[in-house]
Amino acid sequence: MMSANYVFKVKKGIHKVIYDKLYFNCSTFRKMHYEEVPDAYDYGYSGNHSYHQQHPPPDGSNGSSCGGDAVMIKIDVPSPAPSEPRFPKEIWKTFIALLMLGFNFVLATVSLAMVHDRVPNRETYGPLPDVVLDNIRPLEWALDVSEVLIMVVVNSCVLLITFHKHRFIVMRRIFLLMSLLYFMRSITMYVTVLPISSTSYYCSPKSNATTPLEIMKRAFHLISGFGLSINGKHTYCGDYIYSGHTVTLVMGYLIIAEYSPKKFWIIHWLAWCASLTGVSMVLLAHGHYTVDVLIAYYVTTRLFWTYHTLANNSLLLKQNGHNYIGREWWFFIFRYFEKNVRGPVPLQYDCPLPIPWTKRALKLPNRDS
Repeated sequence: MMSANYVFKVKKGIHKVIYDKLYFNCSTFRKMHYEEVPDAYDYGYSGNHSYHQQHPPPDGSNGSSCGGDAVMIKIDVPSPAPSEPRFPKEIWKTFIALLMLGFNFVLATVSLAMVHDRVPNRETYGPLPDVVLDNIRPLEWALDVSEVLIMVVVNSCVLLITFHKHRFIVMRRIFLLMSLLYFMRSITMYVTVLPISSTSYYCSPKSNATTPLEIMKRAFHLISGFGLSINGKHTYCGDYIYSGHTVTLVMGYLIIAEYSPKKFWIIHWLAWCASLTGVSMVLLAHGHYTVDVLIAYYVTTRLFWTYHTLANNSLLLKQNGHNYIGREWWFFIFRYFEKNVRGPVPLQYDCPLPIPWTKRALKLPNRDS
């Protein structure tokens, strides 16, 4: 670390030095005088020197307030540490997080492919009692509106992350959070299979014998359509607890609110309205039970807020008896990905392309501006 050199002219009569502080004792001391002197200054005192002509002694004497000559002390003062910590890209970690997301997305589709044959027969078991669905008529077009809003919110997040200066950190956080949500969803939908919530939604015929090959075909069919019904690829039923549409919409809003400045409140409100409208359309279409939506909102928000609370407070990286958040089952994964990121990610943006006039990042004053 570089240090700045400061030279102080201190009057004679130094008594002692304690913890880098100078204490002066002089019976004839009338006024302490010290000034910053250039490094190139000639330390030999001379009344004819240009520096002394411009800076005469304070008491009018010939350079002495205690009856002696001045003593020159040179102190090395270290320069202050940079106020902004470094945030390493660690692209390989982002790639690992992407692989985890892909694995858990495939796992969720495989779980749905297996659940499809276990869904109760619609002719025998009708939809479960639901305080919301029982009081609204199903609107088939509402599910398409919800998925259009999902595409708008997701593309907005992609645009925001692309121009974020620390895009690799943000991307691996999102990949990791979504992989955790997909993993938990693949378990919850498999362990408890609910009757179909809609009386008009099309479900593919069941198979008498579900073979591994049939499961792989169904999973590939779902992946090819990105899990959406608007393109006709999502024709399997049983993925109720919890709502994947709600997870995506809520996560999209949280990303926009977290990684864009608060002065863009109009964009935040638009994202919030889009997410709320999309979730409402899922219920209007009877695509999910109300409990699916509530659980999805709760799980997504708590996971997002817990993760970012840990990430923004480096002291919580330690797993000890007093850090109960460290008992989360995914804490060891979090610590691996976030151990080199200290504190909140600054809101800075730049162009990802190597264009000369875009090399300087746009730095916003602070997160609350």
